[in-house]
Amino acid sequence: MKLKYILFSGLISLGTGLRAQVLPYKNSQLPIEDRVRDLVGRMTVEEKVGQLSKLLGWEMYEKDAAGIRVSEKLKDAVKSQHIGLLWATLRADPWTQKTLKNGLSPQEAAKVTNAIQRYMVDSTRLGIPLLLSEEAPHGHMAIGATVFPTAIGQASTWNPKLIKQMAQTIARETFAVGGKNGYGPVLDLARDPRWSRTEESYGEDPYLVGKMGEAMVKGFQGDRTRKEDRIIATLKHFVAYGVPEGGHNGGSVSIGERALRQSFLPPFEQAVRAGAGSVMTAYNSIDGIPCSSNPWLLNEVLRKQWGFKGFVVSDLLSISGLNGSHATAADAIDAAKQSIEAGLDVDLSGSGFGNNLLKGVKSGRVAIQQVDIAVARLLHQKFSLGLFEHPYVDENLVEQKVATAEHRAIAKQVAREAIVLLKNEKDLLPLSKSVKRIAVIGPNADNMYNQLGDYTAPQREDKVKTVLQGVRATVSANTHVDYVKGCAIRDTSATDIASAVKATESADVAIVVLGGSSARDFKTSYQATGAANVESGKESVSDMESGEGFDRATLDLLGDQLPLLKAIVATGKPVVLVTIMGRPLNLNWAAEHVPAIVNAWYPGQEGGQAIADVLFGDYNPAGRLPISVAQSVGQLPIYYNHAKPKHHDYIEFEAKPLYVFGFGLSYTTFAYDNLQVAVEKTNDDFRCSIQFDVKNVGDRDGEEVTQLYVVDEVSSVVTPVKQLKGFARQLIKKGETQPVVFELTKEDLKLWSADRKWETEKGRFKLLVGSSSDDIRLEGILVLEKNYTL
Repeated sequence: MKLKYILFSGLISLGTGLRAQVLPYKNSQLPIEDRVRDLVGRMTVEEKVGQLSKLLGWEMYEKDAAGIRVSEKLKDAVKSQHIGLLWATLRADPWTQKTLKNGLSPQEAAKVTNAIQRYMVDSTRLGIPLLLSEEAPHGHMAIGATVFPTAIGQASTWNPKLIKQMAQTIARETFAVGGKNGYGPVLDLARDPRWSRTEESYGEDPYLVGKMGEAMVKGFQGDRTRKEDRIIATLKHFVAYGVPEGGHNGGSVSIGERALRQSFLPPFEQAVRAGAGSVMTAYNSIDGIPCSSNPWLLNEVLRKQWGFKGFVVSDLLSISGLNGSHATAADAIDAAKQSIEAGLDVDLSGSGFGNNLLKGVKSGRVAIQQVDIAVARLLHQKFSLGLFEHPYVDENLVEQKVATAEHRAIAKQVAREAIVLLKNEKDLLPLSKSVKRIAVIGPNADNMYNQLGDYTAPQREDKVKTVLQGVRATVSANTHVDYVKGCAIRDTSATDIASAVKATESADVAIVVLGGSSARDFKTSYQATGAANVESGKESVSDMESGEGFDRATLDLLGDQLPLLKAIVATGKPVVLVTIMGRPLNLNWAAEHVPAIVNAWYPGQEGGQAIADVLFGDYNPAGRLPISVAQSVGQLPIYYNHAKPKHHDYIEFEAKPLYVFGFGLSYTTFAYDNLQVAVEKTNDDFRCSIQFDVKNVGDRDGEEVTQLYVVDEVSSVVTPVKQLKGFARQLIKKGETQPVVFELTKEDLKLWSADRKWETEKGRFKLLVGSSSDDIRLEGILVLEKNYTL
């Protein structure tokens, strides 16, 4: 009996020892490279290929009266495809057919992602957690999350510090419910506002876009040493996606390597060097090579020259586009082969790689080493996120991390700082809060979805503050506020201008809220990529005139908006025009006839109150345009930093835009003085200090956005007529003077030479300091006496 006990005890000890022996890839004390190597070595070819597939996530859970659980579709995908990632699991919108009723609250979302990860850890051979990617460009695109202004509004703040704080908030909310990868920032230069996705961009200038993108990446990711509340950023869309011919979304682009190097690539390089963990390829081609199969772009530039260590993901179905719309691959296997050999690691859809890549490997058309490299890149990010140690989120903390009062306050501040005052004739603004009667008119005055932009989840009605609500909350109790919609954005079947005119005639001032909309509805049909289909001849016409897929041939206000505005102005009452829109629209008539114009882009959930704060003087606006506002589509492209020579006027009107890049007014006035330029030179670099004073000479405290532009007077290759090289937004109290300092080094003045290398050439550089790209207050000169290499 004693012998049996000893033997039994020995077996227990042996079993305990075996269980205690942690496999190398599960040992968090080992270097990540060792863990990746061990795990890849244990995987079958099917598991490796499957790890690179990112499927549509909103199909992977079930919610009904019985509760929340993983779906049979997930179980089948894991069993048959060995998937490694999901996209937009928590997304809700008309495309996904997820509503406030059948979608997920934040608390339910955390339960779903935990259930999914628990299934992966407990029910798969190797227990590899999924990387859950979520749309997060202006807030997590999930029910209950905070909705911030879209990117074009974020850029109008000219405040990277605030945008970093916003990005930290988005990361915190996304992380809280299980998302570990946020899609954003969008770093496309928007130089043709006919393009439907202008609202998702930071505008037309590479320097401003780069600063905003860097802020987003640092806000999302932090320094990556702290895992909680941090998510991987995915940079979109690599590269030159925002300048399609004719403004056609996803269309071909016509740019050369020099333009690519000097304008379109720098924002991505800046974000990569800030530590971005993921990059998404664009749908378009560059000089005949699709971005999803471009080895020069993905391997030479991105990895070799910039040192990118993350993974590259396709845009939805873009691998399939190689043997589809691009017609550069003979079949689906060839498309998979071209993409993975070019350096594309992850397939968003699961149909581009999957069986096609597996067949390619097994037939010898694709080397397994190519698959191993891609898998290693993805696994490295999973390990660095701590997914293997902490695959689950704390469901009890969701309420403390999502849609908090602090987050709403940040959303309001971003909306306030994004507002651009375009015109204020005879100081009509700010309005008095005690005015007796106000008429609030227009299709965007009380429509919450029209002020949120594309990539936005369904919202509770009490969550979003419209302009009408903001006005009513701001004015005195004795002020009467009338509201008349007047017309829709596009639909002309229910226009009621007469009622709007009647309300205005009885009012002391009219606030007219016009513009555009990216609000998707359940009547719209969508492409497989998620872009909306533009359909004409339908009985019911949606407001949507912007957002992915809604490209424009003109930039005019649609529907009966301009007739409505003209009728209101004709009453003779003071009129304030507020524009809520996703792209710069034609404001020529308004600029000539309306005394005050305020542009808010898509200001997010707190936008209505932010606009009211500006209209009634609780906030002094200081937003600046990140994109030029054209007088006509015939001027396009009209970005300020075009290549020399300077544009000459047209027969019909001048060449300059209606409102220039960097423009924006204030309720106070600033004076610039005392420019000093000092240069310290070393053998391999220089440091040029540009210092000047800015004084608030008005009667209100206010913020000024000072801007530094540089002109390379003589260069070996053609350079822009001027280039933004510095900006600063700062509060200056009335009567006060504050110094501003900018610094330039050889990195700031480099050009891509005729010898195809970076150089900063000797010569004269004109330094322009001012309040916009054409409001220059001070000028200086920098002279370099030698060339500098980079």
